[in-house]
Amino acid sequence: MSGAPVVTGLGVIAATGLDTATYWKNLLDGRCGIGRIERFDPASYASRLAGEIRDFDPAAYLPDRLLAQTDHVTRFSLTAAAAALTDAGVDPAALGEYDMSVVTASSAGGFEFGQKELEKLWAKGGDHVSAYQSFAWFYAVNTGQISIRHGMRGPSGVVVTDHAGGLDAVGQARRHLRAGTPLAVTGGVDGSLCPWGWIGQLATGQISEREDPARAYLPFDADANGWIPGEGGAILIVEQPEAAARRGAATVYGEISGYAATFDPAPGSGRPPGLRRAIELALADAGCAPSEVDVVFADAAGVPELDAAEARALTEVFGARRVPVTAPKTATGRLAAGAGGLDLATALLSLRDQVIPPTINVTTVAPACADLDLVLDAPRPAPLHRALVVARGIGGFNAAVLLTAP
Repeated sequence: MSGAPVVTGLGVIAATGLDTATYWKNLLDGRCGIGRIERFDPASYASRLAGEIRDFDPAAYLPDRLLAQTDHVTRFSLTAAAAALTDAGVDPAALGEYDMSVVTASSAGGFEFGQKELEKLWAKGGDHVSAYQSFAWFYAVNTGQISIRHGMRGPSGVVVTDHAGGLDAVGQARRHLRAGTPLAVTGGVDGSLCPWGWIGQLATGQISEREDPARAYLPFDADANGWIPGEGGAILIVEQPEAAARRGAATVYGEISGYAATFDPAPGSGRPPGLRRAIELALADAGCAPSEVDVVFADAAGVPELDAAEARALTEVFGARRVPVTAPKTATGRLAAGAGGLDLATALLSLRDQVIPPTINVTTVAPACADLDLVLDAPRPAPLHRALVVARGIGGFNAAVLLTAP
């Protein structure tokens, strides 16, 4: 492979849209998909809001045989993957089965699958080992189902690094392309809106307990009080540039120009978090100077100390108010392993349309974040050539991807 991998297809599914076009329109219109959970009764829990995907009829997207074989989140993944392949104009049957890779991210979605297995155990009795094995196997389900449905037998895998997972999956897919695989299906879709999954989310101690969707998830705001989980994400088709040209790809959204991942040091070590280093390594990987970056899509934890740390890292790399920063995930919530893929898709749409989507609901920037040029209230038209996407996962994961317009 002589050039950087190119993205030729996008498949988005989120609380603000069941397809890419709807999601993008609602994002630019400033619509919020966060609301009270309807999948189960949240009244007895401290937090009751989520970026829940509603009005999704899987029968409209998938054949009956797959409905019987899949869980809620896997149906989202299959739908997004099919949409991405269609958008790219890829017919998997026309390609060699070992020329297509699948690398996705997974994190929280297994809770809903695992709860259903345990409910079967409680209701009917059974082998508890089988129930827990089924939960563990979920991490390979999304990748496996996409591979099976589309006949893809190239090198594949699953990345489990929480909110950084979508970026790490793209980084791993890039390695496969560099090793000779022409095409990869990558990104991530996630969600765990079930009682067991909700308890797992609440255990982080970082979830907002507010009832007003407009004031619950406020990254970089003086009133930040935690984040709101959501479900969904995005699947991307990434190809060797020669392979995309050879098959006559109609659209190239952008290049994967740089990628890096780091891990935070142990608490109490006195060493700084690894986000700044991930950004610097991704820029170095792309041969890009900080001054050449036109927009940053932030991790946006919504937790004051984490927001301050991210603001500090961005300011140290780019300088005070030198680059616009946005966090479109305020409209959808943080999507665990789906977050990185959705931010990448959003950044690529920004490069296509030369506009930065807004960070909705944030009104008063916190003093510790005042050096950021946050895009608030409305979309900001701007000449965009390079976009940086950053993400952090619970446990110390950091990742950064630099995208370049075609």
